[in-house]
Formats: sequence, C-alpha cells, structure tokens
Amino acid sequence: MAHKPEKHMILTVFMLPPGYYKDSWRLPGSRSEELGYLDFVTDLTLMCERAKLDSVFFGDVVTASTILEGNMMTTGLNEPITTLSALAGRTSKIGLTGTVSTSFSLPFVTARQLSGLDSLSGGRAGWNIVTSWMGGENFGIDELPAPAERYRRATEFVDVAVKLWDSWSDQAVINDRASGWWADPAKIQAIDYDGEFFKVAGPLNMRRSPQGRPVLFQAGSSADGMELGATFADVTYTAQPRKDGAAEFYAKYKELVRAKGRDPRSVKVLPGILPIVGETDAEAEEIAKDLANHINFDSGRVQLAKNLEIDIADIDLDERIPAERWSEDPSRGSRYHIFRKLTLDDGLTLRDLVVESYRSGAHLWAVGSASKIADVMVDWFEGGAADGFSLNPPHMPDGLRRICDLLVPELQERGYFRTEYEGDTLREHLGLDRPGAWDTH
Repeated sequence: MAHKPEKHMILTVFMLPPGYYKDSWRLPGSRSEELGYLDFVTDLTLMCERAKLDSVFFGDVVTASTILEGNMMTTGLNEPITTLSALAGRTSKIGLTGTVSTSFSLPFVTARQLSGLDSLSGGRAGWNIVTSWMGGENFGIDELPAPAERYRRATEFVDVAVKLWDSWSDQAVINDRASGWWADPAKIQAIDYDGEFFKVAGPLNMRRSPQGRPVLFQAGSSADGMELGATFADVTYTAQPRKDGAAEFYAKYKELVRAKGRDPRSVKVLPGILPIVGETDAEAEEIAKDLANHINFDSGRVQLAKNLEIDIADIDLDERIPAERWSEDPSRGSRYHIFRKLTLDDGLTLRDLVVESYRSGAHLWAVGSASKIADVMVDWFEGGAADGFSLNPPHMPDGLRRICDLLVPELQERGYFRTEYEGDTLREHLGLDRPGAWDTH
C-alpha cells in the first residue's frame, strides 16, 4: 500500500520573471521584452494558481546596480506592493507575498500598504521581511549600518507593524447608521510606541484586514536572521544546498521558536529548490546543458567577488579561492558561509562557484524527471529538513510551466500536495490560525 502522508507540503514560487538561473532570459521564448509589465507576471501567477500553489513571492532590490552589472536575476522591475495589488484583481485564491525592506521604509506606511493588499485580495497578503545591504545611496544613506543594528531596527519595525494591525478590534466596525458611528472608538486602541528607532502613536487608520495580519515571511539563516524569524515569522525561507545542513537548520530553528514561547508546528521552514524538470531524465539534462551554455564567466566572477567581498581577480577559474581569503565572521551572512563551505569542504573551484551562483544561488538544485525530483523533495520533507519548498523556476515561462504541469502533479499523485484549495486565505492555505487583536491578547 502506498504511503499516505498526514500533511502536504507547502509550495510557494519565487517569482523572478527573468528566471532564477542567471542569464536564462536570453533563451528563445523567454518573453524578456515584457519584463516589468503586468500581463507577463499575470500569466505566470495564473499558471501557479491553476497548480493550486500556496503563494507567489516577489523579491525586491532598490538599486539599479545589478542591472548595470548585467545581472537580470535580482532586479526591482516589479515593485512588489503595486504588482501584487494589480494581481489581486486578476487572481482569486493564490497567496500574494512581497518584500518590503525594514531599512528603507517606515512601519506605519508598510502596515497600511500590506493591510490594504490583504483587504484588496480577500485575505491573501504576505510580507517578506528583509533588511538591506545595498541601495542606501537612493535614500540619502552613505553607509548602511552593520547587520546587528539593521536587525535591531527590523525587530522594532515588525513589532510596531504588528501592534498597528492589532490596534483595531475585530468588532470595531459597527456601521451604526442610527447613531452615526461607523466605528466604535472604544474598540480602537492607540499603541503609543516609543523605541530606539521609531516613535508611533497609532492606531492604524484602516479597519482590520481579513487575515487580521498579513502572513509574515522572513528570509535569512544568519544568527540575527534566525532570531528575527523565530520572534515573528510564520514562514522562513532558507538556502540549504544539502539535506544534512537543512535538517540541522530545521531542528535548530524550531527549537529557537519553541524557546520564544511559540508552537514550532505553527512556523513553517521552506528551503529553496531550483528544479530543472524534464519529461525524462535525459531531457532535463539537455535543458541543464543549454542553461549552462549561457553563463558569462567574466561577468559572473565580477558579481561573485562583489557578493562575497573577496578579491579574486588573480585567481584562475579552475583554481580554488585560498582558505586565507575566507573569513569565519558569522556577520558575513549565511550565503557567504555556504560558498565558503563549498570551497573549503567540497573543493569547488572558482568556476564551480560561478556556476553555483548562476544556477541556484546556494539553494538545493535538482535535474531530472518529475519523479526523480519529487523523490528528493519527499526525502527532505519526510526527513525533518523542510515543511515544503520555495520553488525557484530556472527559466521563464517554460521552466515554471514544467514545474506546474509535471512536478506538482507528481506530488499530488503521491498525496504530498493538494489538488484543490481548502480555503480562501493564505493563512488557510498554510494551516495557520488567524491572530486576535489587542482586545483578545
């Protein structure tokens, strides 16, 4: 008898219209001439909704530097709040998650934007909480603070936003025509927040949204990132290229959540996976080879040097970055230390690291038939390494189509993913409770 899982995976899509595999936009049929426009991302999002996926996720950067360097993977062509608001009217079920940086916005503004998105979409909004390490020049910031300060600001930022969302009781709107009161002032509470970074009186000037609060996502596996995520996040994205490392992170993170007084089962951990899916293993290998043929190694090594903050100009592509050029400083970030481990422990050359950065950005990657890739995902899911995955389509739109038309049906057939949406809100998709307001705390 086939194994019947007690619960299904959570599957979200990292919506990078140029494709997650760097330079895959150069492939024929990529629709790269439509990047930044609504019809293209609408088609991609509706594809995900037909596959019953939990959410699409739009990342963001606030600088043109990546485009000027020839890197089309991480761009700000689709500003998340405006794009997701437009998609709210073109979709009906799928979650709509976007990045807003705590380094460059204000809690009251962000709380209003996300509450508005949640109401416009009928309860499908999610916020990916990040701090930023580039883009300060566009906000009058000559030098961004060290990570520890950025995360202190982020913690306070999210705390304020949560208090603002909770400042209206679910019973605040009384719509009493006879008395002339649409809202009951006794059910709306100021927050009077006065912290290190923010002073906000509140309350929010918007009624409570369908989910109470948007679903909180957080991306980051550093110690500071884990602390922030364990305090607030409903879902955590993480880059984990190996199952043993993913399982270690999963256990450590869930224990940190428990130490915060939260139920670990209510917090979902989603490693990223870049699946190159074919009708057969051989077809998938051909697709992978075609993608690799578009790697620009000159541009790749420049981008890698910038991201790692290591001088590699004198290193041949087939040499390894010397051990003495790597730092053990944990503040360098989780991605840095993944690449450090790949060099020092796994023996990857500079060429290998460029390929890794182009292909998966230190996420898990898998090449093969839907059955073969599903085997890997089920192994991680059953092995205590993941509650689901962030699907990173290698190329658009065909890479996403193969995920939706080949890989997802394979997981559905095995009972590891839904065949129909169970509810209308993102919280319902993820199996999360709706939080109460200030009067229920």
